[in-house]
This record gives sequence, structure tokens and C-alpha cells, in this order.
Amino acid sequence: MRTSLVAVALLLLTLPVLGQGGGVMMDGWQARLDSGRADVNDLHFRSMGGGFHVTTGPAAVFWNPSNSGSGTYTLSASFTQTTASSHLNSFGLFFGGQDLDGDGQRYTYFLIREDGQFLIKKRMGGDTENLTSGWAAHSAVNALENGRMNNTISVEVGASNVRFLSNGTEVVSLPKAGMDVDGIAGVRFSHQLDVHVGDFMVD
Repeated sequence: MRTSLVAVALLLLTLPVLGQGGGVMMDGWQARLDSGRADVNDLHFRSMGGGFHVTTGPAAVFWNPSNSGSGTYTLSASFTQTTASSHLNSFGLFFGGQDLDGDGQRYTYFLIREDGQFLIKKRMGGDTENLTSGWAAHSAVNALENGRMNNTISVEVGASNVRFLSNGTEVVSLPKAGMDVDGIAGVRFSHQLDVHVGDFMVD
């Protein structure tokens, strides 16, 4: 079964912004901060330039409940980091999201960072687990250069495996069994990042 979903980059341009300064959110989207002590007003999430722009602030996941996938599907987005972070902070895609605003939150996520490395993880409530053996460099993941980094990353959920790609090249393929893949998809950002996202889609 395939759930085809909207291309959010176009939709966001037509939606109202909730708020004026910190904590700007797009209508229909939600955020969950990693820390219960963090303040959503210390981040920005807004439409910009045919996509959306995220400035953190605290680490968080962002999603629209209408964006979900099950069975076999593809999730992808382009990410442009527009300035160097204070240290190696990460960002990327998540999928298989369940109970995202509850104690039992679960999702799988594909992260990259400015040194050209990637990591696949899963979250189960307050716990996380690496699905790959730590951060790993790959030539397909572009590193920060002259203060900018551009990558298009994708997740292809197949019948028995899940492929993770950067700029059209597979960086790793993992067995689908035991991985959370059915559920809400969205984006994840760590601390102190300034990143533009375009062409977000689930198909």
C-alpha cells in the first residue's frame, strides 16, 4: 500500500504564519522539542523561498499529520545549511512517526551534519538507538564549504529493505524488519542551526 502525499514546499507558501517572532510555525505543522525545559519561542519555522526555513534554538522535530507513509514509499527533501554551526549539529528526515506528541513517541531518522557524515537512528520514547555503527563519512554527503552545505537526502522504503540516499547515491541499506516505517514523516533539527528545506515530499 502506498500513501501519496503533498509536496509541502508549495503548500507552505500559501499558509498563514502563527506568530511574528520566535516560535513561528506554519499552519497545520507541529513541533516537539527534545527537552521539556526548552522554549519553542527560541526557534523559528517559516515559509521562505519556495520551501521552509528552520532556525534553532533547541533541538526539535517538525511534522504535519497529513504527511505519512506506509508500505512502500519514498521520502525526500533538499537541505541547505546557510551558516556554520557552533559545533557538529545534525539535521535530516524522520519517518514512521507514531505518538509524536505523547510519551510513547517513536520514529526512525536519517541525519547528516556539516563534516559530511551521516547516521541512522530510531527513537523509542525517551530512548534512542543507532541503527548504523555511529557517524560515518560518505563521499555522497557534501560537507560544509565556504559556510554553506547542500544535500538532497532520500529514504526509499521497499518491500524488505530501506535505502538511504544522499544526492542520488545510496549511503546504506538496512532491513525493513523491526524498523518503524509506517507513520508520519517530517524533519528533524539539532541545536543552533540555520537551514533551508526545499522539495519536501512523501510519495
